[in-house]
Amino acid sequence: MAGELERDLVLPCGAVITNRIGKSAMTEGLADKLDRATVRHQRLYRRWSEGGAGLLVTGNVMIDRRYLERPGNVVLEDREGFEQLRAWARAGTVGGNHLWMQINHPGRQATRMSALQPLAPSPVQLDILGLFGKPRAMQEADIEDVIRRFAFTAKCARETGFTGVQIHAAHGYLLSQFLSPSINRREDAWGGPLENRARLLLAVVAAVREAVGRDFPVAVKLNSADFQKGGFTLEECTQVASWLGDAGLDLLEISGGTYEQLALLGHHGEESSYEPPKRESTRRREAYFLDYATAIREASTVPLMVTGGFRSRALMEQAIARNELDMIGIARPMCVDVDLPQRLLDADIDAAPSYEENLPLKGRWFGPTSPLQGVQFLNVQGEVAWFYRQLLKLADGLEPDRRLGILSALGRHLATESKTAWARRARRA
Repeated sequence: MAGELERDLVLPCGAVITNRIGKSAMTEGLADKLDRATVRHQRLYRRWSEGGAGLLVTGNVMIDRRYLERPGNVVLEDREGFEQLRAWARAGTVGGNHLWMQINHPGRQATRMSALQPLAPSPVQLDILGLFGKPRAMQEADIEDVIRRFAFTAKCARETGFTGVQIHAAHGYLLSQFLSPSINRREDAWGGPLENRARLLLAVVAAVREAVGRDFPVAVKLNSADFQKGGFTLEECTQVASWLGDAGLDLLEISGGTYEQLALLGHHGEESSYEPPKRESTRRREAYFLDYATAIREASTVPLMVTGGFRSRALMEQAIARNELDMIGIARPMCVDVDLPQRLLDADIDAAPSYEENLPLKGRWFGPTSPLQGVQFLNVQGEVAWFYRQLLKLADGLEPDRRLGILSALGRHLATESKTAWARRARRA
């Protein structure tokens, strides 16, 4: 008898995902100097497509080349690079899976490498190691431009062979910034009460739906909470989830945190308003956001994907059987084990392998318990860099380097980012 993970998922738009495992988005940084997709995208996503997941979500595809999440983002703001996008879409669907383009605007989370003066709802600067410039508060024309760009990018995604789109409204990027009262301090129709702060997200969803049609999957990635004082709360998330259901969304992915509170990677700062659930069962069940999903599930009928911490097959099967969610999101483990979804589906393994032995600085002077925000940020970036170096190996047709040290990974990562940023600036000058 087929397990819960092997069941089809029929979306409200009528599209069918052939199993309940989805690769959540991870930024790739593989674009060329003109911000186009490359052969490395094709190699990487072909391997992931052959790995068995029913759904692959790309990393950030940016809607405006003036504002990048990082150097090496693919940008889709015109019809330049369509052939490269079509090749990426073909490679990423060879396994019969869905391939959804994640579309995004970084807002104030554009580093100085990409934008000296980013945009934001209000001029509230992201103060981490001097990496981010002072943002300019968006005017009405800027907001309307962002809505148009999201819709155009989504339409182009469909034209180039992607089978759906995911609008990124989590992790402290622009749409998430509008939702957060600590960042969105506007006093006009785009700020203040929740219905105003959610107005941009709902306008983007409506414009995207009009651009792609009723039969094309439209998803949103949303924070269950920002996990910081004065930020977006779980109660507000449940209300936004209800509104998204009314808007005809096909899938809602739940995650959490921002650059300041990186709950998305399992890190919660001392100044966070986040309080871990007290139940021992929650700690035993691993998944960071599963308890929050329960509240969201009660507020909305939108199919739900939860990403963050899932490792054991038994927990994944249990969560689906109990109707706590509809899809399991997996990200970083697939940078090392590309066939992990198929092995879980075939019950060849009971849990995703642990990579903790490769991150030897955890818990030491450089660890996540440090009281210094900058040190916490660098520690998290070291972990991210380790997995990113594995992703690059896959994109180059090589095998992951499981023996790579975290400091070496971080150094190489920073060097690659700098080189990519300077090459892009030189080419576009």
